[in-house]
Amino acid sequence: MPKGLTQTSSLIVIGARVGESGANTFTQGSVDLQLNPLDNEVFVVQAIDMETASPDAIAATNTSVNAALTTTSQTALPGLQNTNVMAVKSTIIRAAGFVDGGVGFETSSMESPPTGLEYIGIIATNDFFLQVQGSENLTAKSVSCKVYGFRARASSSIYAALVQSELLSS
Repeated sequence: MPKGLTQTSSLIVIGARVGESGANTFTQGSVDLQLNPLDNEVFVVQAIDMETASPDAIAATNTSVNAALTTTSQTALPGLQNTNVMAVKSTIIRAAGFVDGGVGFETSSMESPPTGLEYIGIIATNDFFLQVQGSENLTAKSVSCKVYGFRARASSSIYAALVQSELLSS
């Protein structure tokens, strides 16, 4: 348990899905954690699993589906280097220069941490955000996720620091 936090729930698993509003269009959805800010309630994230739809296999065309899970709202798909990004996922088909559908690749951030890691992040505001954007696909794509964690109560000073840090990183 992180110092300054008191666990107030057992393991909670939250599932979410976001679909593109149109093919190759950045789309974001928010997931309400229903945290109680009056009690300094936060959500301690222990693991994240993400799954994207498969990109279209189009001869001679590179296609991809890219996704991210963040603690703050985004206007474009962020990279893992951003401080408010908790997980990323890319599924890519490299077919440029080929007459067939190409070769598929998949990259992602560490979805489930090693058992020695207590937690991978703390969400101090009410929502987390799930983003998806395809590239060169013929149809709209989607991302699904499962977020594993628990509710906790933070001391006033830690809660204030977590909220300020989260909001300043957006």
